[in-house]
Amino acid sequence: MSASGGTKAIVAALGANMAIAVAKFVAFAFSGSSSMLAEGVHSVADSGNQVLLLLGGRKAEKKASEEHPFGYGRERYVYGFLVSIVLFTIGGVFALYEGYEKIKEPHELEHWYWPVAVLVFAVVAEGFSFRTAIKESNALRGKQSWRTFIRTAKAPELPVVLLEDFGALIGLVLALLGVSLTLATGDGVWDGIGTLCIGILLVLIALVLAAETKSLLLGEAAGPEQIAKIRAAAVDGDTVTGVIHMRTLHLGPEELLVAAKIAVRHDDTAVEIARAIDAAEARIREAVPIARAIYLEPDIYSEEAAAAGEDPAATPGGPARH
Repeated sequence: MSASGGTKAIVAALGANMAIAVAKFVAFAFSGSSSMLAEGVHSVADSGNQVLLLLGGRKAEKKASEEHPFGYGRERYVYGFLVSIVLFTIGGVFALYEGYEKIKEPHELEHWYWPVAVLVFAVVAEGFSFRTAIKESNALRGKQSWRTFIRTAKAPELPVVLLEDFGALIGLVLALLGVSLTLATGDGVWDGIGTLCIGILLVLIALVLAAETKSLLLGEAAGPEQIAKIRAAAVDGDTVTGVIHMRTLHLGPEELLVAAKIAVRHDDTAVEIARAIDAAEARIREAVPIARAIYLEPDIYSEEAAAAGEDPAATPGGPARH
């Protein structure tokens, strides 16, 4: 996995979640808090998710084969989608069930200091993990808002870790609130309500992750800035006079397919056109290094054909963009 895949953030989150999971289960064993049990399962699910992300990054590094000529870059999207399923089923649904059971049959907390101490420790550990994810994301985010970054990021790992850590911190606050209200009132229902809120939070985060990774699995185009660079690089103003139409597709976070119909002059020879295409491909790769697979088809631009076409942007006579 490349550095942009957020390996450091994933490893930091994995270490934090494993330590937190052990602490939460110990606290549950001594106190009987359902919030602690739900949070412990949540941390186990998060740890499994980080393992899935690392595994997806490793599998994506496999070389292309005859069966998969464009490589295995989308493995990272597949494993990112699996993370959302694990978070929904193991984390969210379990917490909802445990919260319902605790509200139906509440009981007082025993050794309350265990869950409180563990929650404080967990907030510190998750805060460290979240800080690492933010630091790595800022290197890629630029001037984008966090919402835009999560929605448009082509590498799934950092958005997944960011949302997981953010959800974990909110969940810890909810668990601490549920435990505190249970201690203050002596009513175990509050612990169950806190657990139920944690479940709802995890389900919502899982649904957001599922929607975003589903879009990546279906295939997303390059960003507007990359498309503009590709168009500008393709045209040399001599042999290649414009781009009639173009399609781009992410084969993986750092692999882009470019297919375009380019306008050439009607009196150019085949040799001149072939050389111009080779030069255009070189310029495109220099402008956008992740453009790995480039297919350029020459055509003669025609104003008449453009006017007659039902969809000018998708026909040989489409409007040339200089």
